[in-house]
Amino acid sequence: MHPNFPGGITMNYMKHFIIPFIGLKVGNYPFTFEIEDEFFEHFEYSEIKKGKIHVGCQLEKQSRMMVLHFDMAGVVRVPCDRCGEDFDLPVEGSQKLIVKFGLEHMEESEDILVITEKEHELDVSQFLYEYVHLLLPIQKAHGTDENGNTLCDPEVTQYIKDIEEHPVDPRWEVLRKLKKPDSEQEN
Repeated sequence: MHPNFPGGITMNYMKHFIIPFIGLKVGNYPFTFEIEDEFFEHFEYSEIKKGKIHVGCQLEKQSRMMVLHFDMAGVVRVPCDRCGEDFDLPVEGSQKLIVKFGLEHMEESEDILVITEKEHELDVSQFLYEYVHLLLPIQKAHGTDENGNTLCDPEVTQYIKDIEEHPVDPRWEVLRKLKKPDSEQEN
């Protein structure tokens, strides 16, 4: 563990995700961010533990607000929902964040943030963390090879097949009948 930060992660790495917007005139400004394993370690309950994602950000500074367009592409390591084995999942997508200036700091909606006039920089790390997780599919599973066979762990795949082929214990069938309404039992 790093002595200066609980959990062993230096804050220097997370400073890369702060955009200093003070002094920027109205116009467009490009920023890039590299998300790596250390980024996910900063978030204690992250579903993703490892990854490498390139983020291109186009900041459009206007007089009373900023619009940030994020384009993300890379790979994250996640557990397979079928076999439990970790695998590399390609991710790619875009998000937009609108930052308005107001009297108090608040999140107006999922993609609109209000910050005070006194603020001079914007930490986008929490937004990037959420955006990357939104890129994950509902079911994360190994793909298939050119013959249509799963790339999941063969032992786990065989175990699942064995369970599916195993006949139902007749005692459970008796219990299911007890649970059904009387009208269904007659058929």
